[in-house]
Amino acid sequence: MIDFTQMTIHGLRDLLKNGEITSVELVESLLARVDALDDKIKSFIRIDREAALAMAKESDCRRATNSELSPYDGIPIGIKDCICVKDDYVSCASQILEPVVSPYDSTAVSRLKAKGFIPFGRLNMDEFAMGSSCENSSFQKTANPFDLERVPGGSSGGSAASVAARLVPAALGSDTGGSIRQPAAFCGIVGVKPTYGLVSRYGLVAFASSLDQIGPMTLDVEDSAIILETIAGNDKMDSTSLPIENNTLDYSSIFSKLPDNLNGVKVGIPKEYFEADGLAPAVKQAALDAVEKLKKLGAEIVNIELPHTKYAVAVYYIIATAEASANLARFDGIRYGRRVEGKDLVDTYFASRGQGFGEEVQRRILLGTYVLSSGYYDAYYLKAQKVRTLIRRDFEKAAELCDVIFTPVTPDVAFKFGAKSDPLSMYLSDIFTIALNLSGNCGLSLPVALDSESGMPIGMQFIAPALQERKLFEVAGVFEKYGVGAKFAPAE
Repeated sequence: MIDFTQMTIHGLRDLLKNGEITSVELVESLLARVDALDDKIKSFIRIDREAALAMAKESDCRRATNSELSPYDGIPIGIKDCICVKDDYVSCASQILEPVVSPYDSTAVSRLKAKGFIPFGRLNMDEFAMGSSCENSSFQKTANPFDLERVPGGSSGGSAASVAARLVPAALGSDTGGSIRQPAAFCGIVGVKPTYGLVSRYGLVAFASSLDQIGPMTLDVEDSAIILETIAGNDKMDSTSLPIENNTLDYSSIFSKLPDNLNGVKVGIPKEYFEADGLAPAVKQAALDAVEKLKKLGAEIVNIELPHTKYAVAVYYIIATAEASANLARFDGIRYGRRVEGKDLVDTYFASRGQGFGEEVQRRILLGTYVLSSGYYDAYYLKAQKVRTLIRRDFEKAAELCDVIFTPVTPDVAFKFGAKSDPLSMYLSDIFTIALNLSGNCGLSLPVALDSESGMPIGMQFIAPALQERKLFEVAGVFEKYGVGAKFAPAE
């Protein structure tokens, strides 16, 4: 029998290896669990059951002949609906792409398949990854498994909720301004935003090309390391992919010899994050408690400054919307996707995009088109790019003083549906995550406590310099094991 509260990838690996469960039994158990729980959570948009079971049978056959593709052969993994899986729908939770079936696998998915992982369902999200609550999906609102009246975060809300509810052992998400780390914090799981360029964006439907990164969402740090080392590495199909070969990455080996302390590790504490306006008392106290635990584990606490953090939200919503305006121009109802016929070609464009895109997507396209328009490019977009450079330099200077940076992930715990109807208040919920995307460095969110009043998870964030994922996993792994020491599971 599967203990769903402890359903890690490395745990399932051992069960499969020892013959205690088959891949078919695992997939059937997860499908039954989805049937029992997901009517209320609504994390999945759809699941191709026949395809998942067929891949599970193939995995069991390979294992029976000692020809498994990897130790993880036969383990299902959920896929966010903006990441392409061959012969499956890819809609980005948008009406405009509802009829589209992907003719190819994204590089991340093809690398998972090469190791025997089974793509398991299309996970709900904010439309085109634009949102922080999963309320902007065109299909359904995903609920937080810890409280069905609260949001799971966004845009990777379906990925976070499905892992937190143990409907799938792990999931892929994408992070443009915090869309992996914020929902991971809201749902009490681990989420990783890799260094920009470490994971190929080929097959990821673009929101903001200079910010987007695919990353893992899992129950613990070790599982994130396993997934990241599988999907990362150079890809000729992505011109921004870094020249690092996949077979040179070995993050998971850290956990076989994980130290029991953080002696010699310098942890930076930025005052801009701990003294920010709007930081809820419960989150601030959880952060301060976590700092004390880091000290007890032997870490040296270093006070640092990231002075340009205060501009991050403004810079992000200029650069991200500008890139979104350009990227989403291809969805016109002519070449593929939903078409609404008009009286002429121009009217067809207007009708298709007007009815196909939701309100938030239209808002961001309009903002992006405005900041790129004649007379405003220098005033907004060019200036934002210059400030982005200053933000990146802040992190570079901080890296001279510390090994990792430690901050809250979100100003508060998961909020209730409809609580942030004003777009600006919604945008500010990403205030602690956005700067990392602008800098291109790597970050990891992990749960550290439950709020005593609401019972909701509280997440904290470790940030490391570019390509220091190994250090990130080691520090977070030690803190998770000896500083937190528990997994957080919602009541069923």
